[in-house]
Amino acid sequence: MRTTLLRMLTALTCVLAACADIMPLPDFSLEKIAGKWYMAGFATNAQWFVTNKDTMKMGTAMLAPTDGGDLDLSYATLNADGTCWRMTHLAKKTDTPGRFTFHSQVWNNDNDMRFVDVVYDDYAVVHTIKTKEGVSEVLNKLYSRSNETSTDLQQKFLQFSQETGVLSENIVILPKNDECPEA
Repeated sequence: MRTTLLRMLTALTCVLAACADIMPLPDFSLEKIAGKWYMAGFATNAQWFVTNKDTMKMGTAMLAPTDGGDLDLSYATLNADGTCWRMTHLAKKTDTPGRFTFHSQVWNNDNDMRFVDVVYDDYAVVHTIKTKEGVSEVLNKLYSRSNETSTDLQQKFLQFSQETGVLSENIVILPKNDECPEA
């Protein structure tokens, strides 16, 4: 228990130091990010994830730019019982291309989301700082245009997540899953 607490405090210190400097991709294209993505990887030290990571599976994300430059985010994951978990957010653009903010009604937190590495026809690494009641946590996501990810890409995601303070045991490449039907 004591070792775990020490590791979490060390990771939190890394997060606070490292994440403030994580900038979005300098030539981010809102139009090219649009479309369907598979949520292939998750990485966070957040307790909800640590508790549920073993049951999580790949889902889909639809990213749709708005006329005003914001980004509609729609997520769907098929549950084991055949129902679908769905969530949507409107991510508001900031003065920095590739950086968006939104408040999650579901989790009651504020989110600062940055597209940090993107190959538009292949993958995107998204770094989000989630803040609730003054406490911030990092959530890194690996999006893929297909439900397959290369070993090199998985390794790249693992390394980035560790550099942002996520413990290696809290970095997961999600197993494949059937898709939810269209809503």
